[in-house]
Amino acid sequence: MSNAIAAIRDAIVNNAPAEEFASLEIPTTARGAMVRAEDQEMFGDLADDDRDPRQAVKVDEFPLPELAPDEAYVAVMASSINFNTVWTSIFRPVSTFSFLNRLGKESYWGKRHDLPYHVIGSDASGVVLRVGNAVRNWKPGDRVTVQCNHVDDQDPTAHDDSMFASNQRIWGFETNFGGLAEVSVVKANQLMPKPEHLSWEESAVNGLCNSTSYRMIVSKNGSGMQQGDSVLVWGATGGIGAYAVQYVQNGGGTPVGVVSSEKRAELLRALGCDAVIDRRAEGYNFWKNEHEQDPKEWLRLGKKIRSLIGRDVDVVFEHPGRSTMGASVFVAKRGGLIITCAATSGYMLEFDNRYLWMNLKTLKGCHFANYREAWEANRLIGEGKVHPTMSKVFTLDQTGEAAYNVHKNMSEGKLGVLCLSPEEGLGVRNEALREQHIDKITLFRRYDAMS
Repeated sequence: MSNAIAAIRDAIVNNAPAEEFASLEIPTTARGAMVRAEDQEMFGDLADDDRDPRQAVKVDEFPLPELAPDEAYVAVMASSINFNTVWTSIFRPVSTFSFLNRLGKESYWGKRHDLPYHVIGSDASGVVLRVGNAVRNWKPGDRVTVQCNHVDDQDPTAHDDSMFASNQRIWGFETNFGGLAEVSVVKANQLMPKPEHLSWEESAVNGLCNSTSYRMIVSKNGSGMQQGDSVLVWGATGGIGAYAVQYVQNGGGTPVGVVSSEKRAELLRALGCDAVIDRRAEGYNFWKNEHEQDPKEWLRLGKKIRSLIGRDVDVVFEHPGRSTMGASVFVAKRGGLIITCAATSGYMLEFDNRYLWMNLKTLKGCHFANYREAWEANRLIGEGKVHPTMSKVFTLDQTGEAAYNVHKNMSEGKLGVLCLSPEEGLGVRNEALREQHIDKITLFRRYDAMS
């Protein structure tokens, strides 16, 4: 660690006054988790499941780029692993260097991103070090979290819902200088206030998954769930599903959570979800073979749902993709909605279209969140209405191992990564609010410790 980086870390840990951060030296380099362009073919023809993020992710020094007028340097105390970290590290479904190359052709400032290495990570919590001369609402010393919607707000396609912007990107996945680093570069409109009752790592895990779940469940741009609606949530103790369960509960709905083990079923019940389906214990096998699904299994799942809540679900919260989409389309009620934001089990989807068109169902795509949605989702975290789902914490040097954990579905909820923070538990300022919600804040950590 350089002297400049050490001084920044010490100032944050020691709660230095905000005005001191403006006088701290900005380092010329920082350490970050990255993949390299020269390694893009390292896995050859290996199947996705056989590709190991630990082999591709390296932690190394990189030069900090020049700061654009609308950007900020953020000293990253903690970050987290998302599934896009896995995709980057296994170079699937495409190498992310194609994204960086495309961004590099857009503008003078975009050229900085097109490099032979990609510093990854789409979540962060930390402290603002410097801001560009066009930044008005943030200053050095501000404690922040980062949401990953990277948009050129001069593009008119971004003016209504920024997720429809023609050049919308996910920071740290489709851009360089992401959150798994000691210092990151972010647009000022990505910055949000840090929840002060949470530690750095607890604050860092929420941005991408929490905001995505907010848009999918709460927003009119997603399902716009109503009180009394029932929602089937696949992977209900996972990185995105556990936030979805909380939003369904908060909105007066009934979550029906699907998990893959009795341990996860117990965690889901502790989260307050009474309608629980352990797909492994039930022995569901939606695919007879690689090419043919089994409608009898869809029917069996539908009967199970009705046995739990007495009716079909209004909404299906979809993200596994290929392995579950056929069943999702089938079990949604007549006129129901299947909303999908990912395809972690495969992108080429198959379902029986008769159940979609003849029963007037809707299949809707959803991607991350616009600025208002991300801000509202962060506000709910800050008010203790929604809670982090962090189960494990790794160090920056263990980023590859953490990504491997997510790739192999070895952990619950979200995985935190300490970047500059020397230990867990730092950064809390609102002890009263923390104590009020401590059991929910630490729920996933406690269940992980019991396993």
